[in-house]
Amino acid sequence: MRKRAAVLCGAALVMAAGGLTAGPAEAGTPQADRTFRAAKPAWKKCGTEDYPTLQCASVKVPLDHADPDGRTITLALSRVPHTARTYQGPLLVNPGGPGGSGRTLAGFVASSLPKRVAAQYDVIGFDPRGVGASTPALDCGPGHFDPVRPDPVPVTSAVEQANLARVKSFAESCRTKYADVLPYINTVSAARDLDVIRRALGAEKVNYFGYSYGTYLGAVYAKLYPQRVRRLVLDSVVDPTEVWYDANLNQDHAFNDRHRAFMAWVARHDAHYRLGTDPERVEARWYAMRAALAEEPADGKVGPAELEDTYVPGGYYNGYWPYLAEAFSAYVNDGDDAPLVEAYENFGAIDAAGDNGYSIYTAVECRDATWPRDWEQWRKDNWAVYEKAPFMAWNNAWYNAPCAFWPTDAVRPVRIANDELPPALLFQATHDAATPYRGGVTVHHLLADSSLVVEQGGGNHGITLSGNACLDRHLAAYLTDGTVPRGGHGDADAVCEALPEPKPSASKAAPGTARGSTLHGLLGFRG
Repeated sequence: MRKRAAVLCGAALVMAAGGLTAGPAEAGTPQADRTFRAAKPAWKKCGTEDYPTLQCASVKVPLDHADPDGRTITLALSRVPHTARTYQGPLLVNPGGPGGSGRTLAGFVASSLPKRVAAQYDVIGFDPRGVGASTPALDCGPGHFDPVRPDPVPVTSAVEQANLARVKSFAESCRTKYADVLPYINTVSAARDLDVIRRALGAEKVNYFGYSYGTYLGAVYAKLYPQRVRRLVLDSVVDPTEVWYDANLNQDHAFNDRHRAFMAWVARHDAHYRLGTDPERVEARWYAMRAALAEEPADGKVGPAELEDTYVPGGYYNGYWPYLAEAFSAYVNDGDDAPLVEAYENFGAIDAAGDNGYSIYTAVECRDATWPRDWEQWRKDNWAVYEKAPFMAWNNAWYNAPCAFWPTDAVRPVRIANDELPPALLFQATHDAATPYRGGVTVHHLLADSSLVVEQGGGNHGITLSGNACLDRHLAAYLTDGTVPRGGHGDADAVCEALPEPKPSASKAAPGTARGSTLHGLLGFRG
């Protein structure tokens, strides 16, 4: 989960000394929050130029759902109200993360669905606990990602210790600032929040549409409250059997493959980028650029860590490839680092919203499931990954490393297997890096009666409402009357061909007009 700058539109842990021990009731006991009285939201206009009918409100939820009479916190909501006579209830939408703000996503979803479909729902966005306009909003370490950071690859003991100092400091800062809140920042608590939102909206059942981590949040909600689920859409599906340590190691291999796909695309367009026709040669030049930036960061801002941050988004969405290739070409061929610095500012730099998102990302993932507490295990596992998949291995390791030193213990991961739901609809691209393909297949098998729609050959993360008409037809049919495709394609119930690869752009400006770019601006990175 990364947040780019505004120019773009749009895993029980062994307790450490002094660790926090309080925490929510274990998963599978949703009765704990039934006595909490959820007040009806007071909606007010908060429309924007892009989403003029957007409304905003807030709702209070218990900090600890096992103590409904105790302290409350506030969740920020948004809504695009239904306009059709036929009303199918609220459609809650979530962009993932964990740590992603979902208020603007409501406007995007409502405006991207066919009008006749969107008109039948109140599309509800929300900032999960601790996120964005919800209060309290966490920010453990402002400036944690300020450049220039140590090289992620710990080639010397000094570099490793510098990175360890950073992540230990971040975890300690979270403990110091939010000791009373951290035990309650996790997926189970967030799922229980969804049911408070449901009751506040006066709905007997909810419809849910989640991307990325939002698929896990939705699956956990469905496990806790199966009788409250009317329709369930999961796009780019998290493998719930891997939360979260193994999931990140497996991501590294998938992102390396996706980065190599980008290098091959650059090679196919050598006439435009002048970086060679051999993908391996192009890749070698990218790593040479990385080595040069380790010696002299571009504009004092872009060293190897920041370079990796800048190019990770290309693994999420190939619509960024032309822009990233332009920056690569300018640096290598022309000695011009300005486009690279601009690309970093657009894709890699972390603002205050990103600091908040990262704080929630770590708080949720470190609390959700067991992480190794022995750094030797991290070192062994990540060097093994690096030997095969160097692109993001150590960058991703340091991104998650606060979990090795996190001050809370862990709750048990939720077993999301479910045979009490109406048919759910899943979407998955075969070459998705952030949530690899087998996650979609796994959840398809765990959710009885679900249907899986596969984007064959697709490598993007977040694939519905992003320009693929075939995928969107299945989504619209499901939201219209619950229709799902059935069987005939192996694990998949339906197959859609991926969109064509992007073409080199005549402009060096950051992409910002395509619907896919808008969606990925809302989904962010690392989720």
